[in-house]
Amino acid sequence: MSAIETLFARAKLANGSTKDIGVADGHIVSIEEAGATVSTSQTIDLEGALVVPGFVEGHIHLDTSFYGDAWIPHKPCTNGFDVHERVAFQAQNMAQAAPMNERARNQLDLCIANGSTHMRSHVMVDGSVGLKSLETILAVREEYRELIDIQLVAFPQSGILKSPGTPELIDEAIAMGADLVGGLDPASFDRNIEKHLDVVFGVAEKHGVDIDIHLHEGGTLGLFTIEEICARTRELSMGGHVTISHAYGLGDLSIDAAKRAAALIAASGVSIMTNAPGAHPFPPVALLRSAGVTVFSGSDNIRDSWWPYGDGDMLGRAMMIGYRSGFYTDDELKAAFDVVTESGAKALRLKDYGLRVGAKADFVTLKAEHVPEAVVAVPKGRSVFKAGKLVARNGAVVRN
Repeated sequence: MSAIETLFARAKLANGSTKDIGVADGHIVSIEEAGATVSTSQTIDLEGALVVPGFVEGHIHLDTSFYGDAWIPHKPCTNGFDVHERVAFQAQNMAQAAPMNERARNQLDLCIANGSTHMRSHVMVDGSVGLKSLETILAVREEYRELIDIQLVAFPQSGILKSPGTPELIDEAIAMGADLVGGLDPASFDRNIEKHLDVVFGVAEKHGVDIDIHLHEGGTLGLFTIEEICARTRELSMGGHVTISHAYGLGDLSIDAAKRAAALIAASGVSIMTNAPGAHPFPPVALLRSAGVTVFSGSDNIRDSWWPYGDGDMLGRAMMIGYRSGFYTDDELKAAFDVVTESGAKALRLKDYGLRVGAKADFVTLKAEHVPEAVVAVPKGRSVFKAGKLVARNGAVVRN
């Protein structure tokens, strides 16, 4: 065991036990009964606070949020939800927004202060913006590398086939430092599932990276697209490396059809991301989890052109998922918490995550007796530690 550099004393764990957590070189090297005699250069007394792993913000858009900028009133679609129209509104709003790097920093500070230690952000890469947004967000990611781990998805917001040059741009984006290949509504936006997926899976296979596809398509169309994504995933042995974000169509199905879809998704090793959006159907979280599907979550849009809500708090998101899913028992509330912690880590393939010896010392303190209470109460006054160092306290980022 490495010599302990910092001892976090009297940490209450999710199982109700009180432990001392030893940290060295940014990792947890011991979890022992509280009060054991340990030689260390620094002791931080957590005073019995509930200690949980850092939250996983699994789906966000750092380039398009207006959080911290001037308020931009929401503009509704003219005839029900329409992705094409929302993309057009977004382009209009972005033209009058503050510089992207400022807005991205505002959003990152918000998420870190609420306890997120890992993030996956989608960044526009298509014929409308080229690689400019990615270049900006890559620089911001470097600024924040000591505060939060960030995966970036090359996201074709204007479509892959409809936006000239986008396949080549996505390929270049991965070479520049983006971590995943994104996609958007292959049937309803690009109107060609096969060719859309040819690009997405082709670039991912070429570079050996993962995939995260936005899918807003509802009902049987959404289900058909999910089936096609699952088929590609199986053919290329990419189980565990593919995510479908939103998957609204799963919330439109009969219980029997949803069970069949869940079995297919689980067998394919595809993960499902949901943020339990307000006015849309969303995937049946409990049913999917019972089938073995990895379900995780993210804030998605925070005060942007899609909706004015969002506070960057993944514990609040767990409460929202539980509330909308009808989760009431302690086990169900723990499942909602798992969606924003361990399941998020699994979907993002984080190898050193969790409160265990050998994991990175990324954790959050909460004023709650246990996890179920934390989910329903969403307590503030948190302290956030990244690699064993304090990075946020009481809603503000701490910079050393």
